[in-house]
Amino acid sequence: MPKCNVCHNRCDLNEGDIGLCRARSYRGGEFVSINYGHITSIALDPIEKKPLYLFYPGSRIISVGSYGCNLRCPFCQNHEISYGFGKSYDYGYRYISPEELADIAAEYVPQGNIGVAFTYNEPLVGYEYVCDASREVHKRGLKTVLVSNGCVTEEVAKKVIPCIDAMNIDLKGFSDEYYSSFLGGNRQMVMDFIARASKSCHMEVTTLIVPTHNDSEREIEEIAGFIASLNGGLGKTTIALHLNRYFPRFKLTDIPAPTYEEMARLKNIALRHIENVFVGN
Repeated sequence: MPKCNVCHNRCDLNEGDIGLCRARSYRGGEFVSINYGHITSIALDPIEKKPLYLFYPGSRIISVGSYGCNLRCPFCQNHEISYGFGKSYDYGYRYISPEELADIAAEYVPQGNIGVAFTYNEPLVGYEYVCDASREVHKRGLKTVLVSNGCVTEEVAKKVIPCIDAMNIDLKGFSDEYYSSFLGGNRQMVMDFIARASKSCHMEVTTLIVPTHNDSEREIEEIAGFIASLNGGLGKTTIALHLNRYFPRFKLTDIPAPTYEEMARLKNIALRHIENVFVGN
């Protein structure tokens, strides 16, 4: 049975089957992106909302998303488009070609726009569109941003990374058990992606703090230590870490959000290793 090679799920698909991500299918003897150019969300956002605090601060960026995701986070705030599409939810979409998207981005330059951010759902389950649209955006002298969970194979990473100017990648925790059993992901794959991408583009990392799951001092120490190790060690990295507050939603509603005092404590732990740590939400 043919096996998809985009992410850690490596779905076995027969002709016409759709993968776990809801965005890829096996058709005509090859794996194809069925969400190519299918835009479910588009907005002009502050760059800090991505979040990117150290990349053209104060600017804006056209943010676009499609549908599909290769994780199953029980607290997902965009679950309707991430993996409900085609099942119990249907937000609809508009087809926007790579050329049209680049033209839209250029149109909003007078409003402070610097380019296009691929976000909202998991962009890399439709990496072909990300690459094609990025090339068009660059032709117009604008920037590209990727907001992703980073759970993709080396094969996909090699294609995508050269197309992107800045990234915010989720490193959701530092436990294989948390990643595999709770989120349906692969921690090592994410770390490899961050390490590779940070060598060629601006990188910031986000960890969503979920109490009792990834908020121990040890885990925050390990996340910050990993980031510090990427280019020089203690205090020398230019990579920012965003510690964001989880809120009860979707399938995870029995755990309260962390307090601001707890977030401040975790920030101080991370600051032992890296210079740029921000608390969000």
